[in-house]
Amino acid sequence: AAHVLQAFSDKLNGVASPMRQSLTYDRGREMAEHARLTQNTGMKVYFCDPYSPWQRGSNENTNGLLRQYFPKGTDLSGYTQEQLDAVADELNGRPRMTLGYSTPLEVYAQHLHRLSQLPESVH
Repeated sequence: AAHVLQAFSDKLNGVASPMRQSLTYDRGREMAEHARLTQNTGMKVYFCDPYSPWQRGSNENTNGLLRQYFPKGTDLSGYTQEQLDAVADELNGRPRMTLGYSTPLEVYAQHLHRLSQLPESVH
């Protein structure tokens, strides 16, 4: 849990604050430090009800995409951060029907651009 706390904190703090309001997670042991994650990032952490994957639809879809690279049960500690980042980059560069065939990176960049156009008090 401590390793997950540090890794999540580092990654999430790299996201623009208006885009990191909350995180919905399953009930895995790795989130035992969720209160500290909230302290570290300012993000509220919510948990799904048991056996309710529809409460995390976007995450479940992403898990399906990740299974193309890592079969269920794969121990990710055998991969370097560079290898994991390469998979993330590939998935974030893949057009999605739900995004009007834009890529997640394009949608993210568009949202950041819109945020930059808002008055400073909104950030």
